[in-house]
Amino acid sequence: MKTIGIIGGMSWESSALYYTLLNREVQKRLGGLHSASTLMYSFDFDEVETLQSSGREQASTAMIAQAGARLAEGGADFIVIACNTAHRAADAVAKASGLPLLHIADPVGEAVRADGLSRVGLIGSAHTMRDPAILKGRLAKRYDLDVVVPGDADAAEVDRVILEELVLGKFLESSRARYRQIMARLVEKGVEGIILGCTEIPLLVKPGDAAVPLYDTSTLHAMAAVDMALA
Repeated sequence: MKTIGIIGGMSWESSALYYTLLNREVQKRLGGLHSASTLMYSFDFDEVETLQSSGREQASTAMIAQAGARLAEGGADFIVIACNTAHRAADAVAKASGLPLLHIADPVGEAVRADGLSRVGLIGSAHTMRDPAILKGRLAKRYDLDVVVPGDADAAEVDRVILEELVLGKFLESSRARYRQIMARLVEKGVEGIILGCTEIPLLVKPGDAAVPLYDTSTLHAMAAVDMALA
């Protein structure tokens, strides 16, 4: 089994979810007392978010890339970044670590195309919804997907719930209801599925919350990591 290097802590809520998904899936596939071989570098999320929100992208990228290098030094065989937004630093992490990096967009794009869809909605942090370098550009170029994001007011609300509630472990039914409304408006724009493009969102939103299929980036990414670890 290969050792999975995880860059986490952005936030620790979703990193804990990744750890659970990876270990449960390995145990399911191999049985007995098996669990995933992992190394995790977990950030103090406030440090990363402060850099990102103040526009100091080079500094945040350098910090995340250094985490990749430290995982390589620790013996990881490949790397996953357990955060959609932090994939801005994906190329830098791969370069600094010298290891293969499993990009979060790829298992998502493969799942969407396997279902025969071509137009999908995307909800996530403000960075992820706005910046094509994180998910949208890769999904469009590699998987020929038309990616639609919410309007400005809805996008601001999605981002607010993530930063003020989900990363703090608050999962409110009132916010779940607002997310349902936002996703319904995306469906009205003709999307055939919706990507949950923040690793905390699946802790709040469930499959029955939209009239179209939901693509949970956390689970798809973790399952692909297990595939890679056991290949």
